[in-house]
Amino acid sequence: MSAQKPRTKTARHKAAARKAAPKSNGKLNGHNPFRVGRSRTGLGVFATEAIRKGTFIVEYTGPLLTNKECDEIPDNRYLFEVNARWTIDGSTRANVARYINHSCRGNADPVIRDRRIRIKAIKNIEAGDEITYDYGKDHFNAYIKPHGCQCDKCREKRRKERAEVRAANARKKKRLARKIARGAASATSA
Repeated sequence: MSAQKPRTKTARHKAAARKAAPKSNGKLNGHNPFRVGRSRTGLGVFATEAIRKGTFIVEYTGPLLTNKECDEIPDNRYLFEVNARWTIDGSTRANVARYINHSCRGNADPVIRDRRIRIKAIKNIEAGDEITYDYGKDHFNAYIKPHGCQCDKCREKRRKERAEVRAANARKKKRLARKIARGAASATSA
């Protein structure tokens, strides 16, 4: 029977720290359930494995600023208002949540609690799907509406509207061609 080698104090502490590692910023022991990649609207966050509904995905991080301080910042699209007094400036690249794009019908939702913003899945997200949430009316009107929303639902809606306009124009063209043909036929018979 072999005796186990006694572990040093630092090895015990490291092992205990690994076991008790809190789940922070969407990763446990360095594993992310998502990746940042190229999206239709620039960079986006994509699931690398299935994410179940109700699962915390990532935290929106950055310095906590007062709303007065935010009014002095000229044009920062990464300001996330926590409440009437505080705002998080998520413009640092270390904030992975800043890459989550807008969708009018997103699959995630921000949860604000204790001046912290966490992004939580509101639908089951399959591996490879882009993680999105609704940015809200103020941000939408200021930044997205002037260029047109690029989320899947809005693109589908615009595609259907264009198809209806094309079909209506084709019907008008046919009616006009029939009317001209009838007018030409009645002119030759007279």
